[in-house]
Amino acid sequence: MNAISQVLRTKNSACALIPFVTAGYPNIELSIEVIYALDNEGADIIELGIPYSDALADGPTIQESSKIALEQGIYVEQVLKILKLVSHKVYSPIVIFTYYNPVLARGIKKFIQEISMSGAKGLIIPDLPLEEADYIIELCNNFKIELILFIAPTSSASRISSILSKSPGCIYLVSSYGVTGMRQQIEGKVDNLAHSIKQKTDKLIMLGFGISTIEQASEISSWNIDGIVIGSAFIKIMSSTSKDEMIHNVSTFCKSLRLSIDLS
Repeated sequence: MNAISQVLRTKNSACALIPFVTAGYPNIELSIEVIYALDNEGADIIELGIPYSDALADGPTIQESSKIALEQGIYVEQVLKILKLVSHKVYSPIVIFTYYNPVLARGIKKFIQEISMSGAKGLIIPDLPLEEADYIIELCNNFKIELILFIAPTSSASRISSILSKSPGCIYLVSSYGVTGMRQQIEGKVDNLAHSIKQKTDKLIMLGFGISTIEQASEISSWNIDGIVIGSAFIKIMSSTSKDEMIHNVSTFCKSLRLSIDLS
């Protein structure tokens, strides 16, 4: 079994906690410290986003973090260095989150080989055309990287069946319409969609987009899913606090999320 699916299947609590951070935000040193803090405070898996200027699936908070990272010269090469440094020092496997253009620009095989050699265990490409997934899945399998495919609430039944048939192990289920970001509430019908998917397959489900509070995480962890992805809320904490307070506040929020999930 792939490393990411293995963590989701063997997690100690009802639901895995999966924080997202933008590589190099607010700078390289602090983003590395944040990764260590998340690992220490109960993250099961960590998503590391490659900064990108045309991040259509991301809301304003993550877009701004990408903009700031890019202004500091954080591109694929720098992300690989961060990944290589932290991957062997954390228990949480790291999933790289990137758009398709940076992969194509670097060369698909070269990109997948490099993230594998640097220590990544998973890969998410939200704008990857399903019709082009087979080749990337084959390469990822060769380099022991789990490609995680997306299912949206708007996906048709036939589209969902196609995605499930191609998925190597786990699915990223989008919790709401539109882009990532902090929302007041999560669509309850996503629970029904997750239940429907579980009736069709034994593939594991991570749920993301819009989950931002401890209360939401607690509620969602009782749904028929295997992992909760939280990104904008962490980025917001990192952008709204001083550097001295940042690690403490990120750690506290991560610990509180972990506790709420475990107790739900």
